[in-house]
Amino acid sequence: TKREIKMRKLDSTKVRPLKSEQLLHIEDHDFALRPGFGGSPIPVGIDVQVESIDSISEVDMDFTMTLYLRHYWKDERLSFRSNKNKSMTFDGRLIKKIWVPDVFFVHSKRSFIHDTTVENIMLRVYPDGNVLFSLRITVSAMCFMDFSRFPLDTQNCSLELESYAYNEDDLMLYWKHGNKSLSTDEHISLSQFFIEEFSASSGLAFYSSTGWYNRLFINFALRRHIFFFVLQSYFPAMLMVMLSWVSFWIDRRAVPARVSLGITTVLTMSTIMTGVSASMPQVSYIKAVDVYLWISFLFVFLSVIEYAAVNYLTTIEERKQLKKRGKASGMYSMDAVQAMAFDGCFHDTDVDMDLSPFPDPCEENETGTSQTNISDADTPRLRRKRSLKGNVGRIILQNNHVIDTYSRIIFPSVYIVFNFFYWGLYM
Repeated sequence: TKREIKMRKLDSTKVRPLKSEQLLHIEDHDFALRPGFGGSPIPVGIDVQVESIDSISEVDMDFTMTLYLRHYWKDERLSFRSNKNKSMTFDGRLIKKIWVPDVFFVHSKRSFIHDTTVENIMLRVYPDGNVLFSLRITVSAMCFMDFSRFPLDTQNCSLELESYAYNEDDLMLYWKHGNKSLSTDEHISLSQFFIEEFSASSGLAFYSSTGWYNRLFINFALRRHIFFFVLQSYFPAMLMVMLSWVSFWIDRRAVPARVSLGITTVLTMSTIMTGVSASMPQVSYIKAVDVYLWISFLFVFLSVIEYAAVNYLTTIEERKQLKKRGKASGMYSMDAVQAMAFDGCFHDTDVDMDLSPFPDPCEENETGTSQTNISDADTPRLRRKRSLKGNVGRIILQNNHVIDTYSRIIFPSVYIVFNFFYWGLYM
């Protein structure tokens, strides 16, 4: 209607003025000085909307966050006449011509304003001189992390905002809407962390050369998801410890089987520990995962030491038995299993060994075997194989050492107690 067209013309904010009739008389003022220079400090309200937490780095001890940072203040030098009290919106080109707060991020490592397709800057000026200044920023800042409970830890990080040049005598930073000044996107999520809470707080920072400054804090707590580390570290360590217990059920005279099993589990535990340490910062204190892995490594190592003790005591015991069963000729008779444990050579039947000069029994056995007929040698071997098939369990029990018997009970019991104590302490 004609009336609406007339009212639209009366509102000067809807009509592009001539150069001599600009609404913002920027050239008439010195914007190098803050508003109200020489008087009370200018209040600058802040509110933040967190768009995303992009990454958390334990190695670098930092986090990366993308957010919308909005400033609110009043500059009467930017006031203009408007019949409908409408605001004017500008992009980043006007920022270089007027005064804006010099807020920076304390302890930041890297930060930038997004510039696709143009700089993500918005300036909105109201007729009474109130100003809204909004930026879209990605910032990487330090987070002082404590890994003493890793990976069962909760990290508390904060992003701190402060004026760089203006102390509390010139500029007063405050949260525009109190605790409601900090808002977050509902879909924020991280792969290794659960975000427990976001909160806003404020305080003062003192510098000996320039004085006191207002500082705002964006606080958030991160609780680590443990399931990944259970699959990658804890569960493999448990399996390696249990696998080392298998050697307690193997015949004590099967030296290659028990030694190779012990060395394999020790090397696997070393690999697990190296993999965990490679993804962590080189801190000077012990982490919770280090306690678990080192105790598990100790159990695996002790299983190897246990067999060393069993083998040594077995050798001493059999030597004593050989001396008791000695004959006048100086020859000692022993069964095939004992002979194999003593000299490492395979024997089909009972053998006589001369222990005084310690000859090479393997060479003698090979010489005797070569002189016999092949058919005669196969007969006792086949009989021995048939007898072993039905008596494997009895032979293992007869050849069991008392240390193995106790180890089968002590090792699992102590490890179960350790797990209950560990998870009860750190969870």
